[in-house]
Amino acid sequence: MHQVTTPREGQPMLTVVALAGDTASAVEILELRSENEQLSRALESRAVIDQGCGMVMVLAPCSSERAWDLMVDISQHCNVKLRSVAVALVATTQDEPLPEQIQRELPGALRRLHVTERR
Repeated sequence: MHQVTTPREGQPMLTVVALAGDTASAVEILELRSENEQLSRALESRAVIDQGCGMVMVLAPCSSERAWDLMVDISQHCNVKLRSVAVALVATTQDEPLPEQIQRELPGALRRLHVTERR
């Protein structure tokens, strides 16, 4: 009997009897579970990114595409994940201050956004 664990959590994901036919099935199950976990994380990230875009659309005011571009711009200039930028923006609704790095970059990103819109 072989026990397969996830490297990150170290907790058993699946215990299988390693027979010739079962090995391929076990590998496929592990791959599908890994993909499922990645998709779940992506959906969670997407929700907060959409909330951040909505905030930018109200504050800037701009289209959803421009709000996305602004958050990507901040993300790239601050060298942080887009999700982190969105989380920081959404956290301001709970009286959390924006991280200094994002505070410094936001005015420039807004200027670049409006310059692009005028073209």
